[in-house]
Amino acid sequence: MDMKKSPDGGWGWVIVLVSFFTQFLCYGSPIAVGVLYLEWLDAFGEGKGKTAWVGSLASGVGLLASPICSLCVSSFGARPVAIFSGFMVAGGLMLSGFAPNIYFLFFSYGIVVGLGCGLLYTATVTITCQYFDSRRGLALGLISTGSSVGLFIYAALQKLLIEFYGLDGCLLIVGALALNILPCGSLMRPLPPSDCALPEKTALDSVPDRYSIYNEKEKNPEESINILEKSYGGEDTCRSTLANGDWKQDGLLHQNPAATAHTKETETYRKKVAEQTYFCKQLAKRKWQLYKNYCGETVALFKNKVFSALFIAIFLFDVGGFPPSLLMEDVARSSNVKEEEFVVPLISIIGIMTAVGKLLLGILADFKRINTLHLYIATLILMGLALCAIPFAKTYVMLAILSGILGFLTGNWSIFPYVTTKTVGIEKLAHAYGILMFFAGLGNSLGPPIVGWFYDWTQTYDIAFFFSGFCVLLGGFILLLASLPPWDTRNKQLPKPAPAAFVYKVASNV
Repeated sequence: MDMKKSPDGGWGWVIVLVSFFTQFLCYGSPIAVGVLYLEWLDAFGEGKGKTAWVGSLASGVGLLASPICSLCVSSFGARPVAIFSGFMVAGGLMLSGFAPNIYFLFFSYGIVVGLGCGLLYTATVTITCQYFDSRRGLALGLISTGSSVGLFIYAALQKLLIEFYGLDGCLLIVGALALNILPCGSLMRPLPPSDCALPEKTALDSVPDRYSIYNEKEKNPEESINILEKSYGGEDTCRSTLANGDWKQDGLLHQNPAATAHTKETETYRKKVAEQTYFCKQLAKRKWQLYKNYCGETVALFKNKVFSALFIAIFLFDVGGFPPSLLMEDVARSSNVKEEEFVVPLISIIGIMTAVGKLLLGILADFKRINTLHLYIATLILMGLALCAIPFAKTYVMLAILSGILGFLTGNWSIFPYVTTKTVGIEKLAHAYGILMFFAGLGNSLGPPIVGWFYDWTQTYDIAFFFSGFCVLLGGFILLLASLPPWDTRNKQLPKPAPAAFVYKVASNV
């Protein structure tokens, strides 16, 4: 069913508002999980590496499950998925308040809340893209700041709630706040269908044309009927006798109208079975062709050296760049920074500067004279240097400055879709972005536990953040090398899967 043209306004601004609050409510606690991380360390007495899995799963599971999230939104629509996900996020947060051990949190906070956030993110982005076309970049930029504002507010809010109500009470209250996602989701009204009538299509015709043709020759329905007739022994003898002119059998048929009617019904049944068998065979062939073409397109993407470097860079960036948002509060405590010196929580500084970075880097990316890929590479290299400087920061002021720099550079997420589009082209954006988000989720899941294991091993964060900075720098320099003219193959034509040439017809009654 075709949707009406994107209105670029009207109810679309309501969609932007509720999507902003949806991301604010669902991502506020998981991104500001660093405050809860300290409490879980004290409550369960587990190592830093194991405890860090809770926050890393909450951020990584949604990205790892992005193909499933997209399938759910495509199948059920943004509104039902948003409402269902609101129950998941709220339920997971409340359930975490009763966690008896860290392993329970892996499920309740890491998987349930993480998957709910992934579903909500997909739903909000999808419904926003449906309502906006020419202003899509502005709309997506506005809703994406919801998570950054949530990080800024929830970091202070959770710290205050823990002080007054304890860890369990904090999680129950934050989960109750997440129930406000339900009314937000109910306002995500889908676009009405287009008024123009569309010609009816068979099930096969509804599949994209580029996957509808094959090089091999197929049997037509008449040939399938002949094959099926071989399974009807007695009726084949009757047909053979008639074909040879046996007047006795013919006479018996004329004398028995019931036998004639039975023969016609059998013939009709066999035709229908043959047509349906042919239809199912063609559909199976087309599904196989879809799979082959998907694999072919994936291989073609990785033949692009810039794309291959980009997938390595985004993985290393998330391995090294995500841990500060989770561990910065514990870094300050390990550096013997007194709580009285904390004017603003370090995680709140990261959150507000991430929002600023998303807006400013997005504006810079719109300038024609600025190469978006080089801008993204610059943010990676600067972030790697800032991460390597964390071990030398021993005061609150220095940690606050580095937190602001890291937060601003983390805003490069706003230009990442632009970089992907420049690398692979708009027609392959969805395919390429899904692959890159999977590896980003993998990096999100692995980064904090690796840093925590380094601390458990050395009893200091110094080596851990040198490792993080090295990962981000390595990704930046690999991408820089691939973007140099001798290696850049973005403008070269990649081989496309050869289309086939097979024409078929299916009876309309099937």
